[in-house]
Formats: sequence, structure tokens, C-alpha cells
Amino acid sequence: MTLSTGTPRILVVDDEEDLTDLLATVLRAEGWQTDRALDGTAAVRAARGFRPDAVVLDRGLPDLEGLEVLRRLRAYRPDLPVLFLTARESVEDRVAGLRAGADDYVPKPFDLDEVVLRLRALLRRCDAGRPGASLLVVGDLTLDEETRQVHRAGTPVRLTGREFELLRYLMRHTGRVLGREELLDNVWATDEDRHLSIVESYVSYLRRKIERDLPVLIHTVRGVGYLMKPAGNAR
Repeated sequence: MTLSTGTPRILVVDDEEDLTDLLATVLRAEGWQTDRALDGTAAVRAARGFRPDAVVLDRGLPDLEGLEVLRRLRAYRPDLPVLFLTARESVEDRVAGLRAGADDYVPKPFDLDEVVLRLRALLRRCDAGRPGASLLVVGDLTLDEETRQVHRAGTPVRLTGREFELLRYLMRHTGRVLGREELLDNVWATDEDRHLSIVESYVSYLRRKIERDLPVLIHTVRGVGYLMKPAGNAR
């Protein structure tokens, strides 16, 4: 069974170090884990150790052509999602990359928000086809999106519909600080009577149900919002 931890791992491969650093910084701000490689050989090696959920791969690398790197990655992980970056603008180049097995293509110069959105779409498509993709796991807390069952340390946890939706959003964004406004917009999106205090109330309800005498999973970031992380992963 494939479990989703709610924290995607993204490998960024580009020989422009400043660009690689910038992309990695933006992806970490999304709450994702990142690793970087500056050439194709390092990318293949990093993929084996880091085990990414997706790869952002430049076509023009100094040692190996991007298509060859893609071939080697797919030999190791046939289902690994790959987003190509390229300064090549011809339709033929884009078609060649897609025919070689790339999942998506972004030409340089690109918008950082677009890269993030395309990666999210790739991850969603891949997760949808995996057995067990509906199961979110943070430490000893599990949430099954399909059956709507929640367990903490093997013990069932009964939640209201709204508590479930709030917990699901927190677990899907494990490791990222979520502001109260963001939680309000995404968990109470259709409610007319929305106010920030309701977020604090429901976080309190959740804590009583999933933490009690167990280690804390939902942490308050003073003046900002809340952070879901496994017990013991203190910053």
C-alpha cells in the first residue's frame, strides 16, 4: 500500500545554480521537501537516495541531455512524474520531450507559480491511480479520505464533518504553516457566517480528540496560524 504523508518530495535538476536554489526555496515555501542536482549524473544518484515524488528536470544539462536523464530515471522508477524545463521553444523539441515520457513541459523563462501549479496537478494525477492514495499519515495519526475513518495510535477517533475537513486540510499540508485566513477560505469556503474565531474553536476541538494524553501534532505558530507535524519534529 502506498501511503501519502502529505509532504511531497521534489527533486529540482538544473545547471543554473541560482535558478535551482530559487525553485527549491519556492517549493519549500509550499511545505514540500526538496533536493537539488546541477547535472544529470547527480540527478540520477539523488533520485535513488532522495526518492522524490516528482522531478523538475532541465533539458539542457552539461553532462547528459535531459532526455537521457529521463530515460535513466524511468528505468529506475517507471511511474516517476517528470516536469521538463527548457529554453528550447520549437514545437518539435516539446513534442520530443513528451514522446520520450515527460509528463509536462514549461518553457523558460517561466512563472514560478505556474511551475507549482503544474507540479500539484502532476502529483494529483499520480496519487489518483495509486492503491491506498486516500490514506493520509502523520506520525501515528491516519485519515482515510475514502472511508472517512480517522485513527490515532490505532484507536478510532470520531469527528464531525467539519472537524474531519479541517484535519484533512492540515494533514494534506503537513510541515507548512497555515494561516487562519487560509483555513477559513478552504474549510469554510461555502459558509456565509465565517469568522476567524471559528478556526480557533475547531482546532481546539480537534486537539481534544486526537491529542489528549498523546504527543502534540497540531502546533500553534504565534501570530500566524497552525502547523501540523509529526511528534518530535520540533523546529
